[in-house]
Amino acid sequence: MGHVPNLTPADAAAAVRNPLAFIAARWTPDPRTVQRAALAALVMSVVIVVTGGAVRLTGSGLGCPTWPKCTDDSLTTTSAMGVHGVIEFGNRMLTYVLCAAVGWAIIAARSEKPYRRGLTRLGWAQFWVVMGNAILGGIVVLVGLNPYTVAAHFLLSTALIAVATVMWQRTREGDGPARPLVGTSVRQLVWFLVAASVLLIAVGTVVTGSGPHAGDSSEVERMPLDWETVSKLHAVLAWIVVTLTFALWFVLKAVDAPKGPLHRTRDLFLVLLAQGVIGYVQYFTDLPEILVGLHMFGSCLVWIAVLRVLLALRERPGTDTEVPLPAQATSSLSAGI
Repeated sequence: MGHVPNLTPADAAAAVRNPLAFIAARWTPDPRTVQRAALAALVMSVVIVVTGGAVRLTGSGLGCPTWPKCTDDSLTTTSAMGVHGVIEFGNRMLTYVLCAAVGWAIIAARSEKPYRRGLTRLGWAQFWVVMGNAILGGIVVLVGLNPYTVAAHFLLSTALIAVATVMWQRTREGDGPARPLVGTSVRQLVWFLVAASVLLIAVGTVVTGSGPHAGDSSEVERMPLDWETVSKLHAVLAWIVVTLTFALWFVLKAVDAPKGPLHRTRDLFLVLLAQGVIGYVQYFTDLPEILVGLHMFGSCLVWIAVLRVLLALRERPGTDTEVPLPAQATSSLSAGI
């Protein structure tokens, strides 16, 4: 075990003033540790979506009828609130687990040597999205599960998954300039795929907002749209995404693209097929809750797979130019800490 330096009053003051710089000056994580921290944040961003769906599908959306407390008189759920209160309050508690995962990712990225400013900013971006979505989740409860706020809540979670995916990818790359692996026309096709996927997810929230799963056993406002018509539009968009993915694979083969983009496109196609099967089965079986939950999980996987295709179109080698540490960490290191 290495020598642990004694902490002086000046050290304690520095830790209070800037705890991240204090930790970074004393700890250099292994690259795998940083990658695992970023992956943990990504996994938790998916878990919080799935558990949020479970809250809705079990009719527990108002299990805690107010926010930030569970009731007007209690911060936590009470026995009188039954299983719905437990489910809703449990999902709220998972937000703290998500915050811990994102916090670990921030600390690991901030402590990596050489200092990677862009990676640390991606961690902080996740933190602020989580904070914003927590507030929006409270608003969802306070307005009685208004479907438009519920849709915004899900879309912000999708944005969180996007940032977490990018950070996870960046932990496995260098900080050199991005070098494209395919031509401009192929990159444009992938951007069409990304746009179609965003539209697919957005229309999916409309399907939920106009469909039968309101999130609570009481009468809850729904979007004034025909659910089956919106579902058919959602299916058309899904086929467009599948077609674009299929076309992309053939284009990549035709231009003799590297294996990375080809493998990512293949993975996306397989995820889309599985998601399509679940979607059609749930539609023709009157939306059983378990299949709707699986479809929400599949939506997260589709989005991650689409982003991985996009990120596979370029490579970022390492760079010999180190980014200078922030002033606080530099002064601590120079003092022999």
